[in-house]
Amino acid sequence: MRAVSLAWLLGKPTADRRGPLLLTAGSYALVSALVLTVTAGALSFTRVQNELTGLYQTLAGLAVVLLLVPLAVLGAAAARLSARSQDTRLSTVRLLGGTPGLVIAMTMIESSATALVGAVGGVLLYAGLAPVVGLIQFQGSAIGAAMWLNPGIMALVVLAVVLVAAFSASVGLRKIIVSPLGVRNRNTTPKPRWIRALIVVVLIAMITLVFSQLSAFQSLAVVIGVLLGGFALGLGALNLIGPWAVGLIGKRKLKAAQKPADLLAARMILENPAQAWRQVSGIAMTSFVAVVGGSGAALMRTTGVESDPGSPDALLSADVMTGVLITIAVSFISVACSTAITQAAATLDRAELYAGLGRLGMEPATMERARVGSVMGPVLGVGIGAIIVSAALVFPLAGMAIIFAPLSVAIILLTLVAGVLAVRGAVALTPVRGTLSRSTSA
Repeated sequence: MRAVSLAWLLGKPTADRRGPLLLTAGSYALVSALVLTVTAGALSFTRVQNELTGLYQTLAGLAVVLLLVPLAVLGAAAARLSARSQDTRLSTVRLLGGTPGLVIAMTMIESSATALVGAVGGVLLYAGLAPVVGLIQFQGSAIGAAMWLNPGIMALVVLAVVLVAAFSASVGLRKIIVSPLGVRNRNTTPKPRWIRALIVVVLIAMITLVFSQLSAFQSLAVVIGVLLGGFALGLGALNLIGPWAVGLIGKRKLKAAQKPADLLAARMILENPAQAWRQVSGIAMTSFVAVVGGSGAALMRTTGVESDPGSPDALLSADVMTGVLITIAVSFISVACSTAITQAAATLDRAELYAGLGRLGMEPATMERARVGSVMGPVLGVGIGAIIVSAALVFPLAGMAIIFAPLSVAIILLTLVAGVLAVRGAVALTPVRGTLSRSTSA
């Protein structure tokens, strides 16, 4: 009861915390809605049974696996923002004699309550999206009523969101329990080292070796399992080298800085390369999927056009292209939202820095350009790098797609551009001026 009363007393949505709480709850709502929508879409492929049902279900499972990364990033960003908005208060409780158990209980209660409100809102959002998404056609007919999930599955998703939020909050409290003064002083984070690149080279070599032996496997299920395992290992390698690569981008930006905004942007990136990478990790995965999956879908679309309009080949080629575009769109929605959340947390952390720079005479527009540069620099660098690498890996396939299906390739590229613009718009949701005005009025 003591933890509940303290959580209620310290967790009231004051003017300073109302914005982060609403953004956190909204993030959990979006995560829940997207998870429910993606799950319903994947399960909808069981409504029609034919010779291609197994292939459709495999592709749907692959799309779900691909979307787990940006959705996990979005959920983790929401959990970090929730913890960030309360860690200073909780560190104060710890310094005043509160036990670690009390701090953990308070945090889990508050984070679970916020996640529960957001998850319930996500169910309502899913109910509003289901009829619209049901209009999308697969296998020659609209998804329709297959988009509606069993209430039991909805309840499991809500429970999973709450449990993940509580677990993330408890894990994030280790630094408060061990060193509450370090939280209040905002100690610097360790920088990623070059050894990550060496480990990733070894992993990629292993993946390439295994993929070169796929013809030795006789079972299709084994081949698919190996492909999915290799892809998951590749994503893990990408996540390992990502912070180091973003750190390189920050160092290059620092050396080339000619204006105060560029210098400040580079320092923001180098302040925490791992956090900068978390904002753009979905960009790398989405770019890879767009090039590899989009090239294959474009060529299949060309084959499907030559087939009869209602034939299985024509339907499959059109459905694969639709699935690739939906995967890219959902991924970029998740990336844009996680960027907005991470920027909100970073803006809260840098409130004193922005206020100090303002008192020294720096214009808010310069701070804003620096903040935008600290996000869009890694976004463009990681996105372009992922496109180049993936295009090199599937060069013959990508080249054939450009020659034989330029319109399909153009649609995919426009979708990528729209996703980058969505990320840019998400950055604009947390301007520096709002932080400066709150600091001035305080």
